[in-house]
Order: sequence, then structure tokens, then C-alpha cells
Amino acid sequence: MQLFNALLEAPDRIRLNFSEAPDSVSRRDVLLTPYVAIKSIKSEGFDLLLETDELKLCKEYTVLIRGIGMLPVDSIPCLQSLKSDVPLGCRQEQGYLVFRLFAPRATSVRLHLYDRPDQSIGTEYFLVHGKDGVWELALPETLREKYYAYRVEGPHGKEEHFNGQITIADPYAHAIVAANSWRQQAKCVLPAEYPAYDWEDDDFVTIDPADLVIYELHVRDMTAHASSGVDTRYAGSYRALAEAGKRGGFDHIRSLGVNAVELLPCQHFAAIEPPYKRHVAGGLYNHWNPYERNHWGYMTSFFFAPEPRYSEYARTEDGSWNTAAPLHCNEFRDMVKAFHRADIAVIMDVVYNHTSQYDYQPLKYIDRKYYYRRDGHGHFLGESGCGNDLATEMPMTRRLIVDSILHWMREYHIDGFRFDLAAMIDDDTLIAVRDAARAINPDVILIAEPWGGGRYDLHRFSALGMQAWNDVFRNTIKGSDPLHDPGYLFGSRAGSNSPEYGTWLLGSVQQSGGPFLTHAHSVNYLESHDGYTLGDFIRIATGLARPGVPVEDIESHVRLKPEQMRIAKLAAAMLLMARGAVMVHAGQEYARSRIIADRGIPDVKACVVDHNSYEKDDETNWLNYEHAEWNRELMTYYQGLIDLRRHRDTLRHAPIENYNYLAADIQQAGGYHITGVPGEMDLIVLFNGSTGDTAQFSLPSADWVVLVDEDIAGTQGRRHLEQGGVAVPPSACVVLEQRRA
Repeated sequence: MQLFNALLEAPDRIRLNFSEAPDSVSRRDVLLTPYVAIKSIKSEGFDLLLETDELKLCKEYTVLIRGIGMLPVDSIPCLQSLKSDVPLGCRQEQGYLVFRLFAPRATSVRLHLYDRPDQSIGTEYFLVHGKDGVWELALPETLREKYYAYRVEGPHGKEEHFNGQITIADPYAHAIVAANSWRQQAKCVLPAEYPAYDWEDDDFVTIDPADLVIYELHVRDMTAHASSGVDTRYAGSYRALAEAGKRGGFDHIRSLGVNAVELLPCQHFAAIEPPYKRHVAGGLYNHWNPYERNHWGYMTSFFFAPEPRYSEYARTEDGSWNTAAPLHCNEFRDMVKAFHRADIAVIMDVVYNHTSQYDYQPLKYIDRKYYYRRDGHGHFLGESGCGNDLATEMPMTRRLIVDSILHWMREYHIDGFRFDLAAMIDDDTLIAVRDAARAINPDVILIAEPWGGGRYDLHRFSALGMQAWNDVFRNTIKGSDPLHDPGYLFGSRAGSNSPEYGTWLLGSVQQSGGPFLTHAHSVNYLESHDGYTLGDFIRIATGLARPGVPVEDIESHVRLKPEQMRIAKLAAAMLLMARGAVMVHAGQEYARSRIIADRGIPDVKACVVDHNSYEKDDETNWLNYEHAEWNRELMTYYQGLIDLRRHRDTLRHAPIENYNYLAADIQQAGGYHITGVPGEMDLIVLFNGSTGDTAQFSLPSADWVVLVDEDIAGTQGRRHLEQGGVAVPPSACVVLEQRRA
């Protein structure tokens, strides 16, 4: 007989699981160490149920079965049973400041209050251990201090992070003042320090999911370059992004006609990584990041607090304390309000699959066993690729995620969320988020990145009522690799008569063999923050740029050659004329090139096209609006297509049954006649993916007006067709509208 599992189901109940029925095992055969009295023993099939005196969650126990073996007692089932609904964090309640922290295995929790963030020792108070793992303390609201933090003691062991000498911040804190170091020592701002805010009449922006045209952006990158026209004193900030009347940032976004922006992570993240190629405490050795930075922000430290590095008042010098908090909270609100006044929704990219890795991430020091997925040896699982996967399935982790989503909706009027590596988040958590968010805003936007941890399932998120990034659309049109797997744009895919053509063009819905229940769930895109920009993908695929080869003439490289311009326009047309929601990444509209800046950083090959700039500096990542002028023709084309999409309901809401396929005389071309939409004129959308052959189409008998061709796009008819056919040039799109009588 073998002992398979020893599970602590409740503080006074252990379930043992054997390879066969343990009928011969008696109470005298069972021993718990450290010693705990066993009150009774009961056999249930292949299980043995032990009723005991109460076990302490802060201790590790082992069960020994005479003649069979021994196993550590797994406390996770008991931890999973803990669930509290009391408000967490620091709150003002009836004249008191009430501090509550969920720390189920802690032996003590101490509160420290500070006058200044750089103080190492504060006024100390002990929290009281309450029920369900929550520690609590109430102090008079008239405290003179401004900041607070915790020191948490707990069980000591090789795979534990409890350390009562390390000061950690509250995971529920609404604003954080942090040191600019890779450890990111942090203090929380007390509620009395928060300035008031007047939202005036601001409310959520309501957009039908199928109508979305999303502009994915990085707050700093939009205005960090001098060409944006923003005052250098606050370039790259929330304020700069919201400032009208400038060449870059807000006015640039609004000029495109998009109706939503998606902000790369703005929850307070760990922006600094350990020193490069230097051994530091804890055995860390940074051999991967010469920049010692995380520019994009996919290392969340505090889920309720805005990132202070994007504040107008930010102090970012290494070694200093960034004291922008809590003023940056209202700067963030001002930014949201500015977009809302322009009828542009604000979506946040949020990271709940893992947390920050190298700083004093509070969840690790509160209880890593509770908050993180671990292997059989107690080590963090890193299926996210980031070293520490969050245990979203644990009830209080799930609650933290839901609470933070609701916080951003209530306090910052956020209209929607894109969930990073959402495949790693369990269904129950996604459902809880969905239902709670819709209770506040029935039209909340919820978008999944549908992969992560080796998992991938577009249908899963559609079944949950969520939208998802459609990478099948991206890879079919653009391809997955510019050298080895170019897509339809380069004449390299199966022709328009293949089944996949109709699948992705018509919204990847189940009716056409796709994964989505509705085309509104498909977020079609060709470029995101990850990978080559679409412009660089085209440059490489057409042989006019080479990975790893330095770019010698920036302007010559950035300016699209005629062939590249045709392909870039076709890509824009296929993206914006297809059924489904749309996402455009910042700079895609002018074929942005991302070239690694030459700053003399060791082990960095400079002046080459970059495939992944998560760790790079401003000079590699920022938007240069001079480059937008060099490819103004493409940007104008995007503006025209977005305007056409916005003013033709047919392109967004026509039922799939209203699409009639139109064949051409070559395999690489095809299109659709969209007809029978009440109140709308018929449309014909034609694509030619051949890079060398013109495609001839026969047209239904009618008087047709050209809205889009290889040169222009928009709602105003450029010319009429006098005959019953049309020629579509290589790498081009033509959109026709039936002329009104």
C-alpha cells in the first residue's frame, strides 16, 4: 500500500489518500509532527479522514503511517477554503483608519507609519489576527504621518519569503511612493493625502464591440520625442498624452478617427531590473538585460496604483524616491477625461498571470505559497515566461483581481481591459471579473490575449463572452515570419478560393469554420507591441531590410518604396474592411520602424531593426512624428479607411448571409458583394494579394462608385465605373458602393 496524498481540508481535518482501502490502519499507526493529537480516524474508500486538534497554518506538518511511509501535509486545500469579504487595504471608517491585510500563514504583522518615504524605521503597531486569515488594526484618523508599510513574519524555510526585516507595501494601496532601484522599496500613501477630484459629467464611453477601432499605445512613447511638440518638462507623461494642440499624442490619435485607446500597462510596475552582469544579493545575476530596465511595464507590482513614472512630477533618477504619488492619480484621471470628451474609450492592458519578479513584490512576502503556483519542490512556476505565475484560482487572489478591476472602473472611469496571457487565468476568475464589471458598466470592454503557459484557445474566451486578439487573422494576412512565413500580402498564401480566406475575412465565426460565436469577439490586428512593427515586417519581407544588418540611412529606410507602400495600404484595407473589431498599434499608420538606438550600451547591437523592445530606452521606442510626415500618404490612407468604416454600418454589422463571394481571374484575388442591409447601399470589397498580376472582376449590374483604390480611401466617391467590370492592380484593394438613385 502507498500513501499518495495528505491534504489539510480544514484546520482540524486531514484527508489521506492511499493506493488501496486502508482498512488495516488504526489511530495508533498515525503520527503527526510537530505533534498534534488525533481525535478520531475514519475510512472512506481509499481515503482516511483524520479529525485532529487545530493545526496552525503557519507551521509545516508531516504525517507518518507506520509500515507505509510519510508525506508532508499539503495545506493548500485549507487555504483555498479561506474567504473574506471584509474591505482590505487602508480605509477611513467612522473616524478611524482601519488597516486590513490578508496574510493567512503569518505569525505576526506589524504596521509602520512614516513622515517621509525615505525613513527606514517608523512608528510601529501590531495588527490583530482575525478570522479567515485577515489581520486588522484601527487607529484614529488624525494621524500626523503620511505613509505606511508592513513587516510580515511567518514560517521560515528554504522556499519561504517571510522576512520581518523587509518593509513591504500594501497590495491594496491606491498610490505608492517608491525608491528608484531594482528592489523598489515602497511606502503607501495614507488616505488623508489624496487630493479631491471633480469628474464633472464624465461617464463611460459606450461602443458596440464590433465598432471598436483600438489604438494600442505606450503612454511615454507617444510624447517622449521632441517632434511631438510637448514641453520637454513633462514629455512622456499622462498630462502630455492628454494635451490638445500638439503635433503628437492626443491630437495625432484623434486625427486618425479611432474610438478607443489601449494603454500598455499603467498599473504600478517594476521598471528597474538588477544590475547587468553583476552578482547581487539573493543569487541573482542579470545576464539578459543590458538596459537594466523594463520599458513596457509587464511586471506589475501594485494592482490598484497608477504608475508614477508617467507623472508630470516624477523623479526617476536612480537612487532617488519617486514622490509623484498621489498627485499622479489625478493626472491619470485628467487623461481619461480628455479622451472621454473626444468620445474615445480607454482600455487598460492588465497583467494578472504573473507579478513583478525582482522587487519587493508584496504578495511574495505576504504569502508566496498562497498567491503563486509552485512545483513539487516549492519553487515558483514560470509558464508565463516571467518567473512567477499567479495562482488566480485561489479565492483571495481572485478577489484581489476582481477588486482591482472594479477599482479602476470606479476611481478612474476605465472603459475596458485587455488581459495579458489570459489563457493562464482560470475560468472562474474570468467569469467573476466579467460579471462584476458588467454590473458597473454593462458595456465594459473585455479582451483576452488568448495564449500563455502553453495554452491557446480562441473559442474559450468567446464562450465566456469576451473578445480576443485574433492571431490567425494576423498570421494569415501578414504571416508569422517575414523571412520564412510571409502571408497573403506577399502573394505567399493560398489563394482567395481557400477556406481560410472566407474564415478570417468574415470575422472568424463558427459559421465559416472559425472559433468565435460572433464576429464582434474577433479583435483583428496585424501589429502589436510584440514582434516587428508591420512596417519593418514589410521592409524585411520585401528584401529591403535585413535582420541584424545596421541601417545606415534612417530616412531612406523609413520612407516606403512604391512596392512597400502598396503592400502597407493593402494591409490597412484588409484590416479595416474585414468583419470584427480592429486594433492598430501606435505608429502602424505611418509604417513606424523600430531601430535600436546607438547609446554605447555593452552587448547591444545598435542601429538594427528591433524585434522585441520591452527593455529598451526611449530612443528605441518613442514615436518620431517626422517619420509620420515621410509616409504621410499611408497615414492619410488609414484615416480614410477608418472614416469609411465608421460611416458604413454595412462593414461592421452586415450578417454573414449578406456576403456573396466574388471570384477573380487569378487565384490570389477575391472579394465580397455585401447586399441587402436595410437603409444601406450595397458595397463591394475586392482584394488582390498578388504582387505582380492585375485581377479582373466582373461586377453585378449597377452604377458603382469607387470609394477605395490603390491611391485613396474615404467616404467620398472618387469616380464612377461605366462598365460591368473592374481591374484591381497588384497588392491593392478596391471598395465600391452602389450609386444612390
